[in-house]
Amino acid sequence: MIIFETERLRLETWGENAVSELMKLHGSLDVVRFLDATGTFYDRPKAEKRLAEWDQEYHQHGIGKQRLVRRHDSAFLGRAGFSLFKPDIPEIGYSLLPEHWGNGYATEIAEGLRDWLAASAKWNGFIGFAHVDNVASNRVLERIGMTPTHQDVISDLPM
Repeated sequence: MIIFETERLRLETWGENAVSELMKLHGSLDVVRFLDATGTFYDRPKAEKRLAEWDQEYHQHGIGKQRLVRRHDSAFLGRAGFSLFKPDIPEIGYSLLPEHWGNGYATEIAEGLRDWLAASAKWNGFIGFAHVDNVASNRVLERIGMTPTHQDVISDLPM
């Protein structure tokens, strides 16, 4: 099911290849170094658990991390969406396969997510955070209008 589309991208619910796609995404050291303090890759049980959590968030709250694809060829690019950071505060997130970095996809989907959530009457805003060393992701957050407020440790990582 399509959640929304941008000029080049489509955010959709996960399909039958979800576990293998998520394992591929979180099987890259370039990706997990900014997301997991131990640098642990997703194995099948962890991928299944995360997908179940995102699916539950989507069905209960209308948000969750979803499958990100390129519109013209449906190529899997990564994941993007919102998760609940606190019961009433969505947190924006996106992770792309390294071979798709540098194409403006992260900014495009983050803008789309920002606008999609703003159109919802349910949420009054959102937060975003990125690893302090993830310059590209921090730039994306700034490009969509977010302002750095402070540095904190989240999941044992400096954000």
